[in-house]
Amino acid sequence: MLSRGRGTGVRRARGRSAAALLAVASLGLALTGCGDNAVSPRSARNDALDTKAMAQSSGAAGVDCHKAKCIALTFDAGPGKHTPQLLDTLKEKKVPATFFLLGKNHVEKYPDTVRRIAAEGHEVANHTWSHERLDKLSADEIHTELNSTQEAVAKLTGRKPVLMRPPQGRTNKTVTEVSKELGLSQILWSATAKDYSTNDSALIEKRILDQADRDGIILLHDIYDGTVPAVPGIIDTLKERGFTFVTVPQLLAPAPPKPGQLYRP
Repeated sequence: MLSRGRGTGVRRARGRSAAALLAVASLGLALTGCGDNAVSPRSARNDALDTKAMAQSSGAAGVDCHKAKCIALTFDAGPGKHTPQLLDTLKEKKVPATFFLLGKNHVEKYPDTVRRIAAEGHEVANHTWSHERLDKLSADEIHTELNSTQEAVAKLTGRKPVLMRPPQGRTNKTVTEVSKELGLSQILWSATAKDYSTNDSALIEKRILDQADRDGIILLHDIYDGTVPAVPGIIDTLKERGFTFVTVPQLLAPAPPKPGQLYRP
C-alpha cells in the first residue's frame, strides 16, 4: 500500500513516472474502497480478550499492547538497494518492522535481502507481484498478483505471508474474498510521509512524527532515497515519547490476523 495510495516498486528508470502516478493516486485516499468493515488493532485485541481467543500471533510473546504504547513501523514496495542499510539500523536499535514486499523486480532481484528480513525477526508480508490496483482486476488476476508473491516469499523463507497491503489501499469485496482464500489479512495505515514525493529526510521524519499515535501503523517505503536516512530519527524520537515498536501481528495480539479482514488504525 502505499501511503495514502502509493508505494511502487519500480526500477529507478521508471521511478519518476511511477512516483508521479503514486502522488496523484494518493491525493485524498488512504482509505478508499475500505467500506465500513475495517477493524482497528485495539478492537481486534479487545475482541480477542472478550472471547478468550488468546492464541498469540507469531512473534508476539513478551509484548502486551494493552499496556504498552505500541506502534508498528512498516515498509512497502521493497526490498531495494537501501534495504540492507535499513536492516542495519533496525538491528542496531532493536526495532522489529513489517515489510510488505513486491515480487517483480524486488523479491526476485534481492533474494538475500528477503532472507535477511525474515532471519532477523521482521514480519515478511505481501504487497502484490507488480503493484497493480487490485480493485480493478478480476478474481483470477487478483489471485495471480497475490499468490505469485506468496510463492516467491515461501521459496526463500519457508513461510508464506499472512498479511497483505493492497496497492494504494484500494480494496473491494473481490479483493477481500481472494485474500481470505489465500490466508491474507489486509493491512492499511494511519501515518504516512508521502515519501514517494520527496527526498527530504527531515520532512519525512517530521511528517511521521506529527502523525504518530498509539496503536498506529506507520507507512514508509525503503525504495526511495530520502526514506531510510529518516528512520533513525523517527525511531529515537518515538522511543523518547514512550512508544514500543512492534510488528503488525504483535499490534493485533492476542488476536491472530484474520484472513480477509481489513485492519486500519
